[in-house]
Amino acid sequence: MTADTNNRQRGVSLLEVLITLLVLSVGMLGMAALQARGQQAEMESYQRSQALILLEDMANRMNSNRKFRDCYNLATYVGTSSTYTASACDTRSDTDIAAWQTLLQGAAEQLDGADVGAMLGARGCIVRLANNLFEITVAWQGLTATLAPPTNTCAQNLYGDETLRRVVTRTVRFATLN
Repeated sequence: MTADTNNRQRGVSLLEVLITLLVLSVGMLGMAALQARGQQAEMESYQRSQALILLEDMANRMNSNRKFRDCYNLATYVGTSSTYTASACDTRSDTDIAAWQTLLQGAAEQLDGADVGAMLGARGCIVRLANNLFEITVAWQGLTATLAPPTNTCAQNLYGDETLRRVVTRTVRFATLN
């Protein structure tokens, strides 16, 4: 072998190392992006589970105070950026709605004195649909755009873009007991 051939082989090895480093760096960037998407999905899942817990909480509160179920019918939402004014309809229903609002605002968990235990921009709505039928809704702001909720109007147009609004709804039917 000549000296010229040895130099060319060393250059090829260096080029292979550079290409390998490029491929590895692209792969690492892909892994970082995958990790970020995974964390976003985890946060969306956490928020949905918190919303379902708060939804069931209010359904249970209403069910345990069924005699005054009409007192839970809200004219507007409660939660983030709202204040609840007692209706004087029933003390227990007023207490339940005020407690639900506090939970929607994140009072269940605190970090450095700030309420962080609920969803982003959580709001709750209770609407009487028929004689013994109520719709309870929890709305919040998602992290990525999806389809806007088609029919539910709870907290509509409060999150900038409707594709960021998330809602979970439960219909509660009360039996007529004599």
